[in-house]
Amino acid sequence: MTRLEPDDPRYPVLLASVPARPALHVRGSLTEEDALAVAIVGARRATPYGLEVAERLAAELAARGVTIVSGLARGIDTAAHRGALAAGGRTFAVLGSGIDVVYPGENRALARAVERQGALLSQFAPGAPGLPGHFPARNRTIAGLALGVVVVEAAERSGALLTAGFAGDLGREVFAVPGRITSPTSAGAHRLIQDGAKLVTCWQDVVQELPEPWRRALRAPREHGEARRPDADSDEGRMLAVLQLDEAQHIEALITRAGLEPGHAAATLVALEIGGFAKQLAGQRWVLTTPRARRG
Repeated sequence: MTRLEPDDPRYPVLLASVPARPALHVRGSLTEEDALAVAIVGARRATPYGLEVAERLAAELAARGVTIVSGLARGIDTAAHRGALAAGGRTFAVLGSGIDVVYPGENRALARAVERQGALLSQFAPGAPGLPGHFPARNRTIAGLALGVVVVEAAERSGALLTAGFAGDLGREVFAVPGRITSPTSAGAHRLIQDGAKLVTCWQDVVQELPEPWRRALRAPREHGEARRPDADSDEGRMLAVLQLDEAQHIEALITRAGLEPGHAAATLVALEIGGFAKQLAGQRWVLTTPRARRG
């Protein structure tokens, strides 16, 4: 276990910019690349839909080099950590207890996996139980460690909404995943969307909102040493088919030719850029990057 004061050079760079930042107890490793981080939080009593979305979203982001931050709670938090680990990515679990107290108990094995592939963090003294009063401070730390917070399922009164509120106060991005309009578990997420949170349907919706230096730090998932080419019948595949190697095209023309909604087309182009298949030029013009990307 390591204790990091806010002035320690190893202290997380995003959290270092937060007022009243706490000292941290850490088990695991912290790297400079962990500054490319997104938090995924939500309901403890999550639905199968919410669990599936959280795990898949975490996996797709982690596979591209995004560190996934969450709170090791039951439900969405657990799914987010599992998704990141399954993708071979990094993840942080921020505890509302001492660094040596894993709550809930059934997540002890998950905590060990997080420690091996990221870090457990706590601002509370070793041995401290997970008291209700600890969790608002824990949620603020989660928000401070990330470039943005994605809420996947949250009731009207939820700790995940507190985390989103802290993110907004800190100038970080706020995202929410829509659910069934009749589901009380999604009521809080829907309220966030009504209040201006970015609606998320896929990982591209998240990375599209990241500042450009962080977008460029993303990496493509690798398969046999090369970026995986998108399926021809996917949105990325359709966009790839209309891009030209030697002729830059304005995004409006690409939207028309690919037959995609403007917002989704923009996110799709970002995904292709991350994968190394496309490049954005000045004036919202796009081109293919290599002959290999054009074939297929």
